[in-house]
Amino acid sequence: MSVDLDSDQIYLRDSIRKYLTKEVEPQILDCELAHAIPLDVIRGLIPFGYQGGQLPEEDGGLGVDFITWAMMMEELGYSWGSLRTTVSITNAFLRIVSKFGTPAQKEQFLKPAMLGEKQVANALSEPHGASDPSAILTKAEDKGDHYLLNGEKIWITNGHASDLLLVLARTFSPTCDGKASFFLLDREESPYETRIIDKMVVKASGTSSVSLVDVKVPKGNLLGPEGDALKAALTSINHAKLNMAMGSTGLAQRALDMSIDYAKTRVVFGKPIGANQLIQKHIVDMSVRTHACRALGYQAAAALEKGLPARMECSMAKLYATGAAHEVAEMALAVHGGMGYACDFPIERIYRDTAGATIPDGTPEIQTLIVGREILGISAIR
Repeated sequence: MSVDLDSDQIYLRDSIRKYLTKEVEPQILDCELAHAIPLDVIRGLIPFGYQGGQLPEEDGGLGVDFITWAMMMEELGYSWGSLRTTVSITNAFLRIVSKFGTPAQKEQFLKPAMLGEKQVANALSEPHGASDPSAILTKAEDKGDHYLLNGEKIWITNGHASDLLLVLARTFSPTCDGKASFFLLDREESPYETRIIDKMVVKASGTSSVSLVDVKVPKGNLLGPEGDALKAALTSINHAKLNMAMGSTGLAQRALDMSIDYAKTRVVFGKPIGANQLIQKHIVDMSVRTHACRALGYQAAAALEKGLPARMECSMAKLYATGAAHEVAEMALAVHGGMGYACDFPIERIYRDTAGATIPDGTPEIQTLIVGREILGISAIR
């Protein structure tokens, strides 16, 4: 699918690229070592529409369309995978609170997050089965004037830095016997413990585990009706897949651009390495994959913009783009040779971050089964 961006979208894209290159990229190495992205970096993205830009105007959003949003996600991926990840997680939180939150919840949780005053995280995954949200073990017990939460969450992006937390828990109350609900936690009033997980990918996104031990949550912090959380969670899953697909496209494009430049300027045996047939094959294969990633991503964005379910389009885009981007990064390593392994050079980080994009928001195996179900009308999942 070919998408021609209009003049406003092109101006926004160029402005984002210029800002990220000048103001954000010089901070990347320090942030990766610290496993954190400072709030001032997040706040700096607000004028571009990254903080809740797709929300309705009444909630402080800009009503950004999906084609523009896809372009914005690609630009973040092009610059820094960890930042794209954190922005995606933040917007998942904002989208759910905007759609299901009460006025009081929006004032306490949505507003400070939109303004970049507080950091957020989504505590859904658990140690025993991240691909099956219906199998959660975290419990929320109705204690009259509050809920009591107990459980363990893992692989929580930005969890250690979070001030506000969205928690998925199995709820036990007079009206709800074990169905999943969403709860909003303010760390100051409902303290929870976190532990950083040192991982090989998107290091600055600060992945952590979250421990909930007799955490008291006010009754007013139940988000939406009791027992309806899984349905609410599914409303955001395609957004997450689109974000991942376009972020991966950006990573692939960055690796490709760097490889083209290196192939033209790196001289060995008296000629640029780009004059070698096998190097040219790498460049061509990288280009084909990157273009295909972008086409599938924009196809998914167009389907979402039309209001279609877009299950197949988003799963197909996520499945292909994340795998192909890592193939592109691997070829970029081959083009750069030993230089590609240097930790202060972006290729090393791109290689790691593309490896980490295949698993979150549904593994390749899960995406394959979703696409197969959409094509055949037969589910092989359950």
